[in-house]
Amino acid sequence: MIRPDRIASVFFFWPLARLAQWNRDPRVPILMYHSVSNNLFGKSHPYYQINTSPKIFEQQMRALKDAGYRTVDPADCVGDVLRQQAGQKIVSITFDDGYRDFYTDAFPVLRKFGFTATIYLATSRIKNSAEIYEGVEYLSWREVREMRSAGIRFGSHTVTHPDMRSLSPEQIDYELGCSKETMENQLGEQITSFAYPYAFPEEDKNFVRYLRDSLENQGYENGVTTILGRATPDCDPFFLPRLPANSWDDSIFFRTKLEGGYDWLHWPQWLYKTMHHHMTQMQQASQIGHRETE
Repeated sequence: MIRPDRIASVFFFWPLARLAQWNRDPRVPILMYHSVSNNLFGKSHPYYQINTSPKIFEQQMRALKDAGYRTVDPADCVGDVLRQQAGQKIVSITFDDGYRDFYTDAFPVLRKFGFTATIYLATSRIKNSAEIYEGVEYLSWREVREMRSAGIRFGSHTVTHPDMRSLSPEQIDYELGCSKETMENQLGEQITSFAYPYAFPEEDKNFVRYLRDSLENQGYENGVTTILGRATPDCDPFFLPRLPANSWDDSIFFRTKLEGGYDWLHWPQWLYKTMHHHMTQMQQASQIGHRETE
């Protein structure tokens, strides 16, 4: 499949990033994974595919190791904490949802290379024993605790993995607070990191402002999103950008993402979401005006 994003990134923006020394300032790639398996569930399009085959995942981790990267937590990718690590080759590895294949296929690879990761759990799908939800097996709390003792960190991905913009303020508080409380009871430690489910609505300033206040009030300290790019010290610590990774990322494209050649795609992403948001608002206003004249 011809991928315009790969062509533009590898052959134009990656060389431009090196020429312009975009890596001079502290910038850290936060990789976003979901499933490490050959199970092609969800969308199979390379832009949206959420699985990475175990073979390719190991190749990507080996590439990080060979390039001299060390792993850090999302909490280390913010503000002055990140500035203090300027010049170091660091990467943050994150996984969303809590699929059990992390335990069986990703965790051994991470241990092999001396890496750690942060897993964001949708807590309603994590039970005392591994259970299947919508055809996919999820972690058990026993496995979560075992991996935590081995250095894997965990964060909240809400309770039920909803589209949060469709929720009332009370429902948002429940998704943030209950998931946090459940994980803290299971792990015996504070949970301070959050991953936003679905595409992050950065164009909706009012919602983003409300969500940030809610996260802060609930005791969270940082969070990650689907905003494309690498984290910089100036990023909002609650809404850090990430770089999606899956089986479509060959070695060159993977390196391109790590070194800034994929950061440019945030602007088309932002423009598309902003235009769609404005069109939706205009349609809603038109519908309201039409009803008022009836």
